[in-house]
Amino acid sequence: MPETPQDVLNMIQGENIELIDLKFVDLFGIWQHCTFHRSLVEEESFDEGIAFDGSSIRGWKAINASDMSMVPDPSTAWLDPFMDTPTLSMVCSIKEPRTGEWYERDPRSLADRALQYLQSTGIGDTVFCGPEPEFFIFDDVRYDQNEHEGYYHVDSSEGMWNSGRHEEGGNLGFKTGYKRGYFPVGPSDTLQDIRTEMLLTMGRCGVPIEKHHHEVGTAGQCELGIRFTDLISAADNVMTYKYVVKNVARKYGKS
Repeated sequence: MPETPQDVLNMIQGENIELIDLKFVDLFGIWQHCTFHRSLVEEESFDEGIAFDGSSIRGWKAINASDMSMVPDPSTAWLDPFMDTPTLSMVCSIKEPRTGEWYERDPRSLADRALQYLQSTGIGDTVFCGPEPEFFIFDDVRYDQNEHEGYYHVDSSEGMWNSGRHEEGGNLGFKTGYKRGYFPVGPSDTLQDIRTEMLLTMGRCGVPIEKHHHEVGTAGQCELGIRFTDLISAADNVMTYKYVVKNVARKYGKS
């Protein structure tokens, strides 16, 4: 993985990458992104950032003060596995272009300030985090909230509630019982190949991977194991985790 701005620029040049996708996290913990042509990414971009309009990001800026800068972290660079055209992805922190200060509502910059405060107290110098995200893989997700109703429906072919359902080609059984999903083999576990692709894809995106398995719940509860690391890297890894999980599931027609 690249470590310095020059490493990234060499990678762009050497692999003839034309598009750079810059990602940042908003107040609600959701990755946002904008894709730039490589002609806009220079060595200065890793210090001054690349300008964008932040007025439509929820909770950030009014339209009369919308100029902001994405400052990419070269150590987060990886080739995006979900884009047809070779595209280099990098995670950014957000800077105020007028003052050069890090934006006070940018979660990634805020985490860095928290680390600086910790170091200033003398209590410690590093924060290690070992997140353990889990998720469900569904075949169908429907929800609405309107003038006359509010509802959500989720479904999975593994769900125990489908043990008596008429299914195309016949119901073959092996539904995962309630609280029985830890760790039955196939055919009860129908998600082995999907989880494998998720885990290995995350690894290619720089996430330190460990294992994967079916979790306790019926209806496709899963876990991918990743190693602990420092606070900001762990947060970046969780965002990559969610990005990979959702996009691989989408590839298989699942959510």
